[in-house]
Amino acid sequence: MESEIKPWGSYVVLHEDSNCKVKKLTVKPGKSLSLQFHYKRQEHWVCVAGVAEVTLNGQQGTMMPHDALFVQYHVNHQLSNPSQTEDLVIIETQVGEYFGEDDIVRLHDPYNREQ
Repeated sequence: MESEIKPWGSYVVLHEDSNCKVKKLTVKPGKSLSLQFHYKRQEHWVCVAGVAEVTLNGQQGTMMPHDALFVQYHVNHQLSNPSQTEDLVIIETQVGEYFGEDDIVRLHDPYNREQ
């Protein structure tokens, strides 16, 4: 399995078929994914290591190891690692009709990537 390097860390696709895509996300200390939403997929996150700060439609929360969260279609969401020393590890299961990276609608991107 190849790792896809991102400005916030990396991910590895663990499984993919027509029904779902499963990724292991590793978010580096102090990094965040973009504030985003998806038209064609929903995501189920399970925190397996570290502590996550999560934003869902403007509401802030925390995920600890073994916590799970479901992100519905069209819900603005962001995942951040507040630690300065530990990686955050999330298992993300995507379900829906399409799993391409071009279904990411970035509302705010700390890395100034093109939409």
